[in-house]
Amino acid sequence: MKIAIFVHHPKCSVQSVNGVIKALSDFDLKIFTKHKVEDDFFNDVDLVCFPGGLGHSDSFDIILKNHKQSIQEFVKQGKPYLGICMGAYWADKYYFDILKDTRVVQYIKQPDSCTKRPHAKNMEICWEGKRDRMFFYDGCTFHGGSYETVAKYDRTQYPMSIIQENIGLIGCHPEADSFWYDMYPYLREIKNPTQHYLREFVQRLL
Repeated sequence: MKIAIFVHHPKCSVQSVNGVIKALSDFDLKIFTKHKVEDDFFNDVDLVCFPGGLGHSDSFDIILKNHKQSIQEFVKQGKPYLGICMGAYWADKYYFDILKDTRVVQYIKQPDSCTKRPHAKNMEICWEGKRDRMFFYDGCTFHGGSYETVAKYDRTQYPMSIIQENIGLIGCHPEADSFWYDMYPYLREIKNPTQHYLREFVQRLL
């Protein structure tokens, strides 16, 4: 199985990409960037991954221009799209427009969210009935449409990870490495391994 991973630091950050590569090291991997790819680039790809990062919608223009059509065609062929945090936002109708009647929205802006600002946090989650914690910065949740909820934000029960047909989206960062926590003094004592969730999620999508 081959996975194509997008990197464009900081929009899809090197740290997030490296975490995905580590978590999915059992797969064949290929990298692509903001630049337009050859017409046959995705022919041998089984899953495309857009990891997390930083940015605003106006920074998406070049990525949209060069990749929207190929990503839409990839999904129409029934091949899986994996979006983590920023990559999940990009599945929304204002970007790749690959979801059916589902909007991707900021969790922190929901009226009863358990956090109200973008910041590093070891978020309480419930993944298929199992309570755990996962690295969070400014993750999304999902409104409307039909999908399978894989994980929720535990305090509010908002969906944190969903699968809609061949599209899998995650609001937190299961790919987070231990050094992510070291960057924040208040998280240094909490190094929670979660990359196994990402591996299981990808196997499920495939």
